[in-house]
Amino acid sequence: MKNVEIYTVNYCPYCHKALSFFEEHNVQFKNIDITHNESEMREKLGKQYNIQGRVTVPQIIVDGKRLGGYDDLIANPDVVLK
Repeated sequence: MKNVEIYTVNYCPYCHKALSFFEEHNVQFKNIDITHNESEMREKLGKQYNIQGRVTVPQIIVDGKRLGGYDDLIANPDVVLK
């Protein structure tokens, strides 16, 4: 089983879409809601995963490697489904 983490904020429609995708496909995941310390966490994610430019949400991490956001998930669903 893959270790899936998703960093979200509570007002983001793409975060909600990604969470729904995981739930609909029975993907076990850990949701890390960064709404209350968003600036600090975006900076931390940028440094940890060497993200150039603005750090967007959701950020999806699979087995310690950054997949990206919702569009990346939909373009590469097998990364979390297989």
